[in-house]
Amino acid sequence: MFKILIIEDDNSYREFLKAILTHEGYKTYQACNGKVGLKILDEQKISLIILDLMMPEMDGYSFLEEIRNSNVDIPVLIISAKDLPDDKKKAFKLGTDDYLTKPIDEEEMLLRIKAILRRAKIESEQKIVFKHTVIDYNSLSIITNHKSIKLPRKEFMLLYKLLSNLNIIFTKYQLLDELWGYENETDEATISVHINRLRTKLKDNEDFEIQTIYGIGYKAIRKDGEEEI
Repeated sequence: MFKILIIEDDNSYREFLKAILTHEGYKTYQACNGKVGLKILDEQKISLIILDLMMPEMDGYSFLEEIRNSNVDIPVLIISAKDLPDDKKKAFKLGTDDYLTKPIDEEEMLLRIKAILRRAKIESEQKIVFKHTVIDYNSLSIITNHKSIKLPRKEFMLLYKLLSNLNIIFTKYQLLDELWGYENETDEATISVHINRLRTKLKDNEDFEIQTIYGIGYKAIRKDGEEEI
């Protein structure tokens, strides 16, 4: 069961979110500010955090900065009344995974949560193993023929997404949404840039390749023609 931590200082709104999430089968924990939230993180294995920004003692920005500086990679969905572009940009720069503005649409929130948890599932899978290659999430690296290639995080996650779904075509928009988030200001050209970098770094790889499906997107295939890892 996924465990969701709700950090929100408004008691009635916190209960409102809890009721929606509980009805969908999620287990919830509640905190009235960032400090209480940090304590719960020390005690529970949390799958996702729903975070308000305007709170006493420790606000959402400070909480987000604290956990990201501590290398805590739990996905975060901000739900806030702050709706200015600068507010959203600051939150994304600090490391939020998505951002919703109050009042929320309940169905949209649940869809966003499912999308975030799908992205997080990629991170929970530790390795993909081929004949000559190991894709190691813990080190964000490719180990091939006893040589380790370190990749930037987004390049690694893009490759991991494709290799976790061999022979499945993804559009640029799907990849952008899965790995950068719905409201991130990155455009689809970023996907092409990252794909080209991966191809350059992995040009000598013997196990797989990334194919362009013109007019649609990309897919990864095994070079030996097999479909399963």
